[in-house]
Amino acid sequence: MTDFQIKVKSGLLHFKQPAGTSRGTYTTRKVWYLYLSSRENPERVGIGECAPLPKLSCDDIPNYEQVLADACRVTEQHDGKPDAEALRNYPSILFALETAFRHYEMGSVALWNTPFSRGEAGIPINGLIWMGDYTTMFKRIEQKMQQGFRCIKLKIGAINFEEELKLIRFIRTHFSSEEVQLRVDANGAFSPIDALDKLKRLAELDLHSIEQPIRAGQWEEMARLAEDSPLPIALDEELIGCNTVAEKKKLLSDIHPQYIVLKPSLHGGFSGGKEWIDEAERQQIGWWITSALESNVGLNAIAQWCATFDNPLPQGLGTGQLFIDNVPMPLKVRQDCLWFDREQ
Repeated sequence: MTDFQIKVKSGLLHFKQPAGTSRGTYTTRKVWYLYLSSRENPERVGIGECAPLPKLSCDDIPNYEQVLADACRVTEQHDGKPDAEALRNYPSILFALETAFRHYEMGSVALWNTPFSRGEAGIPINGLIWMGDYTTMFKRIEQKMQQGFRCIKLKIGAINFEEELKLIRFIRTHFSSEEVQLRVDANGAFSPIDALDKLKRLAELDLHSIEQPIRAGQWEEMARLAEDSPLPIALDEELIGCNTVAEKKKLLSDIHPQYIVLKPSLHGGFSGGKEWIDEAERQQIGWWITSALESNVGLNAIAQWCATFDNPLPQGLGTGQLFIDNVPMPLKVRQDCLWFDREQ
């Protein structure tokens, strides 16, 4: 009998409004919560969240719940500490176990001692505009501007490209790049044949970067775009499934993008994410961290980890506002920053 015990409970989150991507639209989100406790200290509990994205995460597998249960049993036998090496191919499970263990150790959802966790500093974030029709996206952009966001990220690729250009031009006629930084995320929606032409047209609108212009797995085409595009390219989905250090080094050296976008539940948890950051910095590639539609349990963990790095770029940590039935957590968005309310 081991001293540690992990219980698993599944949950279903409901979006306040449909979340449109180039892969389809989400209305609900299934998650699994892990509760780590010990017989020695039964009142202390560490909570983590497993949130693989359907048809996207490398560990979105038919027997996910069995693999999760097995990983929990092994972790129990190792004093509650996850085996990061054994779980390389299951990033959402590793992320949840790392979060639960850290929460248990700290005895608080302030997972690291940083100015953010002490409530002394906020983390700059981008305002996220989901895909929709022209009118809907137009209204959402205006709302984000009124709220004071200085960096806005638009999901593109679902409506006519000319209309998307028109939306971005609208922003630029009112706000310069010094006033509002613009990022776009194509989620692989462009074709390799016309991608460079589209990137050139987008670059005329003074954008910061574009995430994943073409679908993942086309390394030669992506490397060509990263070299020729006047608009900086950030890799996102491309990182999924590159789970060893050797694979990470090869991907970054072969494509050499301007940025990578790290999502701990997709890209290796905290330990795997740190490997991505170390290698990116060795190759002089920029990076930022973002959530991937987790509940506030996962979002808080990502924000707490993010705050341990000295990265001035706006991060993608605004998704906690998406759900009707989110888990309560002392996270607040004030203007364009995410704050941890220590008193709450």
